[in-house]
Amino acid sequence: MDTVQAVRGFNRFYTRQIGLLEDHLPSSVLSLPEGRVVYELATVETPTAASLSRELDMDKAQLSRLLAKLIDKGLVETRDDPGHGRRKILSLTPAGRSAFAEMDEGTRASIAAMLTRLHPSQIDDLVGAMDRIQAALRPESEVAPVVLRDAIPGDIGWVIHRQAALYAQEYGWDWTYEGLISRIFGDFIAGFDPEREAAWIAEQQGRTVGSIFLMRGETPGTGRLRLLYVEPSSRGTGLGRRLVDACIEGARERGYDTLTLWTNDVLVSARRIYQATGFRLVNEERHRSFGHDLTGQTWDLDLRSRP
Repeated sequence: MDTVQAVRGFNRFYTRQIGLLEDHLPSSVLSLPEGRVVYELATVETPTAASLSRELDMDKAQLSRLLAKLIDKGLVETRDDPGHGRRKILSLTPAGRSAFAEMDEGTRASIAAMLTRLHPSQIDDLVGAMDRIQAALRPESEVAPVVLRDAIPGDIGWVIHRQAALYAQEYGWDWTYEGLISRIFGDFIAGFDPEREAAWIAEQQGRTVGSIFLMRGETPGTGRLRLLYVEPSSRGTGLGRRLVDACIEGARERGYDTLTLWTNDVLVSARRIYQATGFRLVNEERHRSFGHDLTGQTWDLDLRSRP
């Protein structure tokens, strides 16, 4: 219930902030429902009442009443669909296009005024949070694809932050883990060799949702898979396996004979992926790290034999 109350509180706050509790949209004679219909008519090619109902997720009877009002006001007109005798195509009249332009400009000005008091970094955070809300609530059929790309400036700092924060939250690890991976990444960047090393950043709609790194091992024929991480919201989607597969293939392309990794036994999901992709457990050793008693594990994969 606390979560439900938080969502309801945000809804009340946001609708008040953008003026949705007013009788009309900013600088417009249109109500919010009328404005939604006019916006769709202005931006969608050859709309019909049926397509509008689906796009707006609006009851057909409610939409019919709104369209009747807009037609009476001289903002909307209909014409026969030449490809379907019983269907009508909707469009804005010249007065309707003027009303849309007025509404659009008023809405833009209102939002711009709201953002003027924010620092550019706050605006970036705001837009990112909105993207995350949409991604979390979007139907599964509309989920944007995840792409794997090379690392760019800013990625490493983000990965350090997210891994340290997530492992503290999920396993109670202290900040010595953050210190360890900071040193690992510092050495990786300082001596980066694109012929022998690589990074894969998983991105979805501009948001980092996972990563993995291929680093040089202690011998020329050995590469190291390091620091696999997947955001909680992307777990269970196969992304972890996809990242590990990318690292394995990248190691083969760079001529390594063996790919090795070190992990801890509490990272159960990651260990399952390693085992499923052909890694073999070769060593275990108990240790005290990150404020906990842990069991470290070394896993190896022979790259000379294809799975």
